[in-house]
Amino acid sequence: MKRIEEIYREILFSVLEKKEATFTQSEISKKLSISLSIVNAAIKKLNSMGAIKVYPRNFHILDIKKILYLWASVRDLNKDMVFKARIEAPIREIERILPAVFFTAYTAYKLRFGDVPADYSEIYIYADEKELETIKKRISDFKVYENSGNPNFFVLKEDQSLNLYEEIPTAQIFVDLWNLKEWYAKDFINALENNLKSKFG
Repeated sequence: MKRIEEIYREILFSVLEKKEATFTQSEISKKLSISLSIVNAAIKKLNSMGAIKVYPRNFHILDIKKILYLWASVRDLNKDMVFKARIEAPIREIERILPAVFFTAYTAYKLRFGDVPADYSEIYIYADEKELETIKKRISDFKVYENSGNPNFFVLKEDQSLNLYEEIPTAQIFVDLWNLKEWYAKDFINALENNLKSKFG
């Protein structure tokens, strides 16, 4: 994931989860260990599209939905894919045996909101290299086909800032769902949008 996307996520997390809407570029730079030049580039983009209002000392969020859809439009899951396979086991069984990783997409929605708007057949998670080895050992009890043309298990490379969050941010779930090809991803997106309506303003 590009570092500028980490900035979008941090802003969205702060607004959606922490209910904060005013920021300084320096505090974002320090928290994410990202150069001020990259933060400034992100802020210029958001300002040019009317998503924020920039003041001499800080900036304020005006339209959270614009930022969410901007990030969704530039997200590229394929570039972050480090492992995929077909696992011959029920989805719930696979979810149950995995270590403490960041689930995203369908599983993350289920865990966050306690329901599913449609049945799903794929699992998407984030993991680092060490976690990936543990994952491979755990799923080895099942029949695993790494070169399958129909994978149902996907591991995405964990970015530098994801571990700053106790659980995967809601905005990350949304943009990842937005970029999935399964037809039922739209059902999850619509359900998540409904959950976020009160926060869009």
